[in-house]
Amino acid sequence: MTPASRNLFSYRLTTAEITYHLPDYPSLLQHFIWQDNDIAPEFPALRRFLDFWSRTLDGRLHSVKVGAAPLVRPAEFRFANGMFVLH
Repeated sequence: MTPASRNLFSYRLTTAEITYHLPDYPSLLQHFIWQDNDIAPEFPALRRFLDFWSRTLDGRLHSVKVGAAPLVRPAEFRFANGMFVLH
C-alpha cells in the first residue's frame, strides 16, 4: 500500500508504551516502545502484536498507553521573533 493510499484509509503513526512484568522478577516492571502505522481507533496491528505478546512471551502485560498522530497534516509555520548575530 502506498503512503498516499494509507492516508485515505485513516492510517496514523501509532506509538504504544507497553509496561510488563519481568518474567524472573514479577514485582519489577519494564517498558517497551512499539511504533507502526495503524488504523485508529481499532488499532488492528497493535492488537495483533499484543495477542502475539500474550501467546508467546513470558512477560505478563501490566498496561498499554497509546498515542496516534496523522501521517499527513497541514504545514505548521512559526515565524522568528528576532534576528541573532554571532561574532
